[in-house]
Amino acid sequence: MRTSSSRTAAVDGRTAALDPLGPLRDPHEPGCDVFLTGTVFLDIIFTGLDSAPVRGTESWARGMGSSPGGVANMATALARLGLRTSLAAAFGDDHYGEYCWDALEQGEGIDLSMSRTVPGWHSPVTVSMAYEGERTMVSHGHEAPPPAGPGVFPQCPPRARAAVASLAPGREDGWIGEAARRGSRIFADVGWDDSGRWDLAALTDLEHCEAFLPNAGEAMRYTRTDCPRTAARLLAERVPVAVVTMGSEGSYAVDSGSGETVHVPGIAVDALDPTGAGDVYVAGYVTGSLAGWPLADRLAFAGLTAALSVQEFGGSLSAPGWPEVAHWWRTAPDALRGRYAFLDELIPRGTAPSPRRRAVPTIGFRHFA
Repeated sequence: MRTSSSRTAAVDGRTAALDPLGPLRDPHEPGCDVFLTGTVFLDIIFTGLDSAPVRGTESWARGMGSSPGGVANMATALARLGLRTSLAAAFGDDHYGEYCWDALEQGEGIDLSMSRTVPGWHSPVTVSMAYEGERTMVSHGHEAPPPAGPGVFPQCPPRARAAVASLAPGREDGWIGEAARRGSRIFADVGWDDSGRWDLAALTDLEHCEAFLPNAGEAMRYTRTDCPRTAARLLAERVPVAVVTMGSEGSYAVDSGSGETVHVPGIAVDALDPTGAGDVYVAGYVTGSLAGWPLADRLAFAGLTAALSVQEFGGSLSAPGWPEVAHWWRTAPDALRGRYAFLDELIPRGTAPSPRRRAVPTIGFRHFA
């Protein structure tokens, strides 16, 4: 198992330009802000396609990129917003796994002390083709063998301010309940139900969650409704805060404790690739929640970060950090400045935008002296 270096406030200028939780930090609190676990894929992204590939033909893409994907999309989005992020994942002992490990630990400052390298296990791979604002993906991989030994995850999740979980029907992840008992605030999204049953009662770990953030399609299927707002109100009967994302129409949330309801419209952008936008939205919402922002500001910030991400190609490649947020705020349309005025208190004057992150076309360059 590899060992991880401690996370710094910024790594080569590519992560956070500020600490959104700075005023709240206490030396007696956990050193980890957000913990998450899942499968890391090597993502290979083809860009610059004018249309979907046609059967029986060969298509050439004008661009290509590589980056860690899967749960790495969420981990990267959290880290770039300044949250001290810990990831438990299996990595293959092939070149793909080494590349993903180094990109996350050294490139993004993510704590991988709970992660492990599995001898003889090859890294899962996803090939993504982006065109016309949509994407098509093909993936391959095998489930990693479970970790062995006492005192390891998932039996012992680390102490953290929060944890992000992806719920699945009929699956109960013991670490979620244990993390909640240790004081972590649980935020959850959900994947597509391949069974087609869409049984809300089958999401057993929902009882541990502070907030549930499905998209509109998922929310309406689970609640048997045809309206995202109605779906959010019904979900709020099961979880303290229900947030339903509605793509370009923004998001709608219901706080069951206070009775507050909020709708924040989406930001109109030219979308190139929606890969990872949902992960970026959740990361933005978690950031605002841990910082103690009002519900409307949480939704607005999450929607902004997601809007920034879809203007670039790739999942983790497109996740914005504070420099990108600062750049947007300096040039924001007058019509949006009132809704996003809270950014004035968050972004230090003089925060400079970082260079745009472009896809790296190879798994890793070799540097010769």
